Amino acid sequence: MRREPSPPRADFADEAARIGFTFASASGEAYWNEGARWVFSLDEIESLIETAAKELHALSFEVVDRVVGDEEALTRLAIPRHAWDLIYESWLRGDPSLYGRFDFGYDGKGPPKLLEYNADTPTSLYEAAVVQWRWLEQGIDRGFLPKGADQFNSLHERLIDRWRAIGEGNLLHLACLTREEEDRGTLAYLEDCARQAGLETQSLDMAAIGFDGSRFYDPNRRLIRRLFKLYPWEWMFADDFGRTPAMRKTLFVEPPWKSILSCKGALALLWKHVPNHPNLLPCYFEDDPSAPSLASYARKPLYSREGANIELVSRSARLKGPDGGYGAEGFVRQQMFDLPTFDGVHPVLGCWIVGDSPAGMGVREDPGLITTNRSQFVPHMIA
Repeated sequence: MRREPSPPRADFADEAARIGFTFASASGEAYWNEGARWVFSLDEIESLIETAAKELHALSFEVVDRVVGDEEALTRLAIPRHAWDLIYESWLRGDPSLYGRFDFGYDGKGPPKLLEYNADTPTSLYEAAVVQWRWLEQGIDRGFLPKGADQFNSLHERLIDRWRAIGEGNLLHLACLTREEEDRGTLAYLEDCARQAGLETQSLDMAAIGFDGSRFYDPNRRLIRRLFKLYPWEWMFADDFGRTPAMRKTLFVEPPWKSILSCKGALALLWKHVPNHPNLLPCYFEDDPSAPSLASYARKPLYSREGANIELVSRSARLKGPDGGYGAEGFVRQQMFDLPTFDGVHPVLGCWIVGDSPAGMGVREDPGLITTNRSQFVPHMIA
């Protein structure tokens, strides 16, 4: 694993416009950075990163199976009681999952360590699946990447295959908060994959979903029978309609059982399930009186995004992430992982799962130790 300088494409702005990569920069700051590249060996990818994702995915299913009917565990995860039966039923039915992203700390020496699992509404998908793949192809064609270079990336094909498997039959609706540019771009990409899989689709804003007390419908008064929602389950459960019979008349992607894994309390449940697993960090609920004391740890809200309200605590310092108003539901404490430093930045590897298989990777880097929404995406290659 190494970070190398890489020549940016002179025509990247035209390329971004051509492929609809509208969020290559945000708030005047570059988000996509191809002035560098991350280089991995094939063995690192196959034997360490991909293997870790595959094992943790299987272990996550074991945790859900143990927790889905456990009232004490669901309470610890701050999942409201009115959602418990919905979650349990979706698990028993085997409602399918589309995707998720494991975020790993990795220094090129020891095994990758799970920092968190973005199991419900992960983004950075389009840039991982398409933008960095085109960078690789053009880099080889133009000679600034070596011939024979590869990438851990079968995301596009896997997403199409997965949509074909889970979306057959009903019209697929896809919804997000369209005022968020990255969410809008992610939704458009997933809709394109679904259409390539042969599905009929309709995208809309979450606010445009109609509700008559018992069913959800779109602005054309068509019933929403299957809905992909880039909208977190904890928000769904907190909304008024989250308590209604309509929740049982729509098949959701991601399914309700994914709410167990999207809570950072799942990190503590994973550690309890398989303590000392080489890809896990010790993690405990903060209010657990039996939890051992950790000398240095990341204090993470049960529900938060993009580094908000995370604190890194050691005997000598306390570093806080941006305030996003999270933390009311409680916290976990996860043993600190010292992110490596390369050229003054700290990488986090996002390993994607599509269906039940690892399907690709994206690297985000930040000058700070907490990866936030101001972190940059940097393409990778396998040499």
